[in-house]
Amino acid sequence: MAKRRKVGSLLALAVLSVVAQRPMHAYEMASVLRARGKDQDMAIKWGSLYTVVHNLARHGLLREAGSDRQGGRPERTVYEITAEGRAELADWTRELLSDPEEAPRRFEAGLSVMGGLAPEEVTTLLRRRLDALERLVAAQREALERDAGDLPRLFVLESEYALAMREAEAAWTRSLLEELAAGTFPRLAEWRAFHSSGHIPQDIAGLAERGAVTD
Repeated sequence: MAKRRKVGSLLALAVLSVVAQRPMHAYEMASVLRARGKDQDMAIKWGSLYTVVHNLARHGLLREAGSDRQGGRPERTVYEITAEGRAELADWTRELLSDPEEAPRRFEAGLSVMGGLAPEEVTTLLRRRLDALERLVAAQREALERDAGDLPRLFVLESEYALAMREAEAAWTRSLLEELAAGTFPRLAEWRAFHSSGHIPQDIAGLAERGAVTD
């Protein structure tokens, strides 16, 4: 069961994930999120960005950290993440990675921000998800076999499709876990080192800054 969040849209998750790296104003948040293709990972309504940022601040997940003025542009409020915001980001990511709830793109959203958790914790969460998926697959297969004995195939195609999609997700998750366990996941050592030292490798930091507003 998904938790009820103080600010529940996935745009809030995306905002927390970028502001966790450094303070920025709302226009810059949008620029960075667009450059990273976050709207491909999760459903984002750009028109609600300022409302989401305001609500995150109202609930203590972000706070004002100053203001910024570029040339003749209006002054912009710069926000930074709070300790409560970091805790919310981590908890939300854990839920998205571990809980195979049937909601569109939730898992994709979790994968897009999972670098904020250490590889060992991600492995634990994905194993939990895989265990749940395997139970669901077994239950769906049993139900399909039962229904297929009583109904023409035409009337169980949606159940076949749902089972196939669940099996494919389980297979993909299992494959990712095998990479993490074998140490073959690309740049795993650097990911692990980041969570030990707090320092992002230079080239990864450059990619993380892609889309940042400089003028």
